[in-house]
Formats: sequence, structure tokens, C-alpha cells
Amino acid sequence: MMKQMIMTLLAAVMVSTAAVAQDKDSNKPSVDNNRKQEMVKHRTDRMVEDYQLNNKQAKKLLELNTEYADKMRPRHHGHHGHHGPHGMRGQRPEPPKSDMEGERPEPPKGDREEHRKEMAETMKAYDAELQKIMTKEQYEKYKADMQQRRERGHRGPQERG
Repeated sequence: MMKQMIMTLLAAVMVSTAAVAQDKDSNKPSVDNNRKQEMVKHRTDRMVEDYQLNNKQAKKLLELNTEYADKMRPRHHGHHGHHGPHGMRGQRPEPPKSDMEGERPEPPKGDREEHRKEMAETMKAYDAELQKIMTKEQYEKYKADMQQRRERGHRGPQERG
């Protein structure tokens, strides 16, 4: 009788553990999606503040930033420090492991060039849409800010104010 109770209890623990593990796995995409939405909202809010956009512009910008959120995330090949265009920071995957301590494999050069070309085209399309949302003065200020960030190499604290 006691042996049967222990076996039943053990089976119940195993089933509940498996159910909890499946539940955690099924929540992961929604957690990632929530993080992405928070990043898009934060980026939009910052641009609304920096360029003094009105409510109509803010709504259109949120739609634009949502549309381009996945397109503008950098593809990672084990290099650090690049946060994508316009200072947008994405979730970082674990850097690849290497047989030699301290070295990371380089992606094929053609792959990097193709990615740069795709990103340039995406940024050009984003900028064209952004230009439709912003006034001429707002867009000129935005372009000047982006030029300063490029000159800084996307590094260091971003000046605000």
C-alpha cells in the first residue's frame, strides 16, 4: 500500500513538472514580443520628445517603428557594440563558442556585405516613410542627430536635452 502511494505521488510530481516546463516554453514568444513592443514604444516616445511630434505624428511613428522593428534589428555574428541603426538595442544571443580562447569566428565577407546592403535599403525606406511623418525641420534635426551618432560610431552615452 505504501509503495503504491509513493509511486502515485512520484508520477504526480513528474506530470506537474512536465506541465510547468511546457508552460514556461509556451510563454517565451509572448515575453519576447512584449520586450519588442516595449522597445518600440520607448524608441517612439524618445523620438516624440526629441523632435516634438504631435499626437497624429506620434501615432504614425509608432506604426512605422512597429513595422520596422524586426527589419532593423542587427544580425549577430559574435561581434559586440553594434546596436543597429539609430541606436536601437536588441536582445543579444550568446556569442558563439570557439575552440581557441578569446577568438570568435568571422562571418563570410560576402554575407556581411549582403547584410550591410539590406540594412542600407531598409534604412532608406524607413527614412522615406519618416520624412512623410515629420515636418521638414523635424526631419532635418533627426538627420543631423543620426549623423552625429554615426560619427561617434554608435558608442558612448547618447546626449539628451
